[in-house]
Amino acid sequence: MFSVYILTYNEETDIAACIESALFSDDVIVVDSFSTDRTPEIAARYPVRVVQHAFESHGRQRTWMLESVPTQYEWVYLLEADERLTPELFAECQQVIERGDRIGYYVAERVMFMGKWIRRSTQYPRYQLRLLKKGAVWFTDYGHTEREVCHGPVGFLQETYPHYTCSKGLSRWIEKHNRYSTDEAQETLRQLEAGKINWGELFWGTSEVERRRALKDLSLRLPFRPLLRWIYMYFILGGIWDGQAGFAWCMLQTFYEYLILLKVRELRQAEQETTQLPASALEPNSLLTK
Repeated sequence: MFSVYILTYNEETDIAACIESALFSDDVIVVDSFSTDRTPEIAARYPVRVVQHAFESHGRQRTWMLESVPTQYEWVYLLEADERLTPELFAECQQVIERGDRIGYYVAERVMFMGKWIRRSTQYPRYQLRLLKKGAVWFTDYGHTEREVCHGPVGFLQETYPHYTCSKGLSRWIEKHNRYSTDEAQETLRQLEAGKINWGELFWGTSEVERRRALKDLSLRLPFRPLLRWIYMYFILGGIWDGQAGFAWCMLQTFYEYLILLKVRELRQAEQETTQLPASALEPNSLLTK
């Protein structure tokens, strides 16, 4: 058996269905970031534990959760409120835990949008680390999301999980990705200044995760990124075959990429303006002494 963490913030639309999908486990913990809607109230109706912790970042929230929230079992599954744990996936998780030859497992997501599985333009199979052994995996921040640090061998599961990425409506998606784009813009600047392209992982990476991350590092340096991303998703990956939902998905992702690019320019302009200020203007008390 394994425990299930569910991370939430204002998830009253999804939390009930998410919890119900996780009740194959007898140890489900909702880690809430002080929601202002009915999320904690709805969660409290189920046989789960609800703990609250102020959100700082995705990586820090996961690390705090793993360190500070005790579980009945050594193995845990990380579940987002707009994701579901299927019976088939639960059974496979049980099987691989019993083998005991890995410290974590990646699971591929099935992006559900406009009532359809967007299989092609979402780079399926796109893997996320979801099942892990406590004490062997930690998380660091990367842009608006996180990256895992694994101290041991990992594996990949065959079963997948559905991800209802726009279940709370298009307005919520736009509002959320407006916030995400700021973090992504800051991470983009850091990568352009300090990072480099790992060509070996890009072409010969041993897993989808390595190749995808190397591809992202390359994409940060390409001109006309939003347009190139749309062409890549819609034609090369085959989003055109996902119908109207695929077209809408590709357009939203292109808009998101363009928003990141605009915010990168905004940050660079702010940096240039700061460096051009006289030294006296940067002193904390310069205005008070005049």
